[in-house]
Amino acid sequence: MKNTAFENMKQAALQRLCGKAPEEIGRNTGIRFSPETSEFCLSSLGKSITVKYPEYSMAKTVNEWHQLVILHYMDMADRSSLTGKLIRFEEIPGGMVRGGGFDRLCEQTVSRDLGNWPEKMLAAVCRSLGGRIFSSNADFAAEFSFLPFYPVTLKIWFADEEMAGSGRMFLDSSAGHFLSVEDAVTVGTLLLEEIQKNGGQYERGKIFE
Repeated sequence: MKNTAFENMKQAALQRLCGKAPEEIGRNTGIRFSPETSEFCLSSLGKSITVKYPEYSMAKTVNEWHQLVILHYMDMADRSSLTGKLIRFEEIPGGMVRGGGFDRLCEQTVSRDLGNWPEKMLAAVCRSLGGRIFSSNADFAAEFSFLPFYPVTLKIWFADEEMAGSGRMFLDSSAGHFLSVEDAVTVGTLLLEEIQKNGGQYERGKIFE
């Protein structure tokens, strides 16, 4: 059964991309374009993804909402520079409602699940999704290059005998130049879902350090 909302948004995105030069898209997005194969190639959530040009089709194994975010990124990216300043999702222009709702969802997920994981497990899961572990003011921090100019940072303070686990997900303050608030929330949701799913695979011995 087709997802009508997804199909409508996908067709609108394809119409906006129609006629755009692939080389310009590549410059604006940081996604490599191969003239020899007429394909865009990128890495996202630890997966190598190919986007065929000019139809902009992707493998069916890529989640449909993940596909839509990539199409929107290819349409909207304007080659703005990353600032290095981290912001919450609610701080994205126009993000008070949708972004704030995701901020609360992320905090709940960390408090209930991720903040109680062993650090070794969380590190292995994040690395399996292309995450880069780095030192910060948190107990644990990882940066994911969800798209070439769209990093997502996860910071967690682990639970102890006195405090529940806590943490948040952050974007670069330039995020509004590359995706809408709705797409940003989709990015965050996809990342949370993949971390939780891969956590189950780690516990079953399918993900190793």
